[in-house]
Amino acid sequence: MYFCNDFKFEMITILKTLQMNASKQYLLNFGIKPSLQRLAVMKYLMQYHTHPTVDEIYAALHSSIPTLSKTTIYNTLSLFLEEGVIQAVSIDTKNIRYDIDIQPHAHFKCKKCHSIIDVPVPKLCDEIFSISEEFKDLEIQDVEVALKGICKKCKEAEEENRFNQ
Repeated sequence: MYFCNDFKFEMITILKTLQMNASKQYLLNFGIKPSLQRLAVMKYLMQYHTHPTVDEIYAALHSSIPTLSKTTIYNTLSLFLEEGVIQAVSIDTKNIRYDIDIQPHAHFKCKKCHSIIDVPVPKLCDEIFSISEEFKDLEIQDVEVALKGICKKCKEAEEENRFNQ
């Protein structure tokens, strides 16, 4: 039993090291110096694809880095946006959310549970970017497609509630 616990601890340590190395390499690929705070934010974004807000990132990281402030997170995310490491998602009218996936895609927000889901829309994105050919004087730099409705999980829950009544 003791051996299993040691092995499990060692495996968790190895996985955390690999995640931190991946975060570090990712930042270096964009020419960003990997400080402790930047690595922690990047690791969080790489690990959780939930389109978090600054407050959510702060809540998740503050216990492990007590000196971390919301200002540091804002500054870190600002740098990541400026360097093209992440994208801002403004589907939520109250908060800006952040997405590690920088490839063109849409976002779907569930009106019930408020989750945000990445939706691949390659043909739509191609169409939108081809507009720049028609308007030579415009340079499209960013496209944000927001879809809203009820997600599959909430729809199934609604149907189950109807069935149980």
